[in-house]
Amino acid sequence: MSIKKIITLALVTITAISQAREHIEIVGSSTVFPFATVVAETFGKKTGLPTPKIESTGSGGGIKLFCKGNGIDTPDITNASRRIKEKEFEKCHKNGVTNITEVLVGFDGIAIANSKSGPNFNLSLKEMYLALAAKVPANTTDGGQNKKDLVNNPFTHWNQINKNLPAVKIKVLGPPPTSGTRDALQEIAIEGGCKTFPFMEAMKKKNKKQYKRLCHTVREDGHFIEMGENDNLIIQKLVNDKNTLGIFGFSFLNQNADKVKGSRVNDNPITFENIANGSYPVSRPLYFYVKNSHRGKVKGMDEFIAEFVDENTFGEEGYLVDKGLIPSSKDKRKKFANDARNATNLNLYK
Repeated sequence: MSIKKIITLALVTITAISQAREHIEIVGSSTVFPFATVVAETFGKKTGLPTPKIESTGSGGGIKLFCKGNGIDTPDITNASRRIKEKEFEKCHKNGVTNITEVLVGFDGIAIANSKSGPNFNLSLKEMYLALAAKVPANTTDGGQNKKDLVNNPFTHWNQINKNLPAVKIKVLGPPPTSGTRDALQEIAIEGGCKTFPFMEAMKKKNKKQYKRLCHTVREDGHFIEMGENDNLIIQKLVNDKNTLGIFGFSFLNQNADKVKGSRVNDNPITFENIANGSYPVSRPLYFYVKNSHRGKVKGMDEFIAEFVDENTFGEEGYLVDKGLIPSSKDKRKKFANDARNATNLNLYK
């Protein structure tokens, strides 16, 4: 390649990076998506600037796109229904995305729901593990004390796990591995039930890698069905089959309360109050991450971020509460709002 071509290519690259984009680009979690959409619409009306473009890619998919680099052909913000993982953070840094601000939006519960006309479910974490894990103890009546007791999941109906559960086939529609909801399902619900078996809890201390594999792996024999990042499709299928369960965020359950109902977990119904006070066990934090290198290059980023962390937005009386968001504590909101406005760089896993 000639020197002239190299210089031309370099100038084109520099221009592309420095050139301002007319709209903010946001990717990530399907759970945070409805909250971010409402903020984006409010921001557009208040400022007259173009409404941000938001794409529901899943938490993992969004972070992957976000961490590709700093050019304006990459997203400015990614939403996540879990915290960024160490390996993702390292990938960001490897690709030059080294100035990131983390914002805790609030909290959300994971609903295990079915049609309003279907049976009522009251599930323990142990029962969720026995229904959804790929391998389970062969003899659950004695606690499955030995590793040799692990077998491919034999349960096909809920009442085989507990005679008090509905006598219907285990069929659960859920998110793909790229989803933060899937991460929370595996880490909170399935692992939470897995470690109720003493030998599994002991394994965690001796062989953490094997423990994680056994306590996080979801069965693939047709009883758990991945639905992609499409919660609306799950709702449609639940309405058409009253015995099927679906997994999605509390906010989405709220939006479809005329069609579906949430199961109790450990005797606790999924409600705003129970998620806020911690009695509903399957809940998780919601975040967004800002690429600070894009501030000043993409119009409206500072204004959009300020709108999101305003007390009238994500506070206890904010408009996102009406959409199902569970606010974080006042101290946490103040801390993350300051971080967001000041573009505080995330110093994670250091």
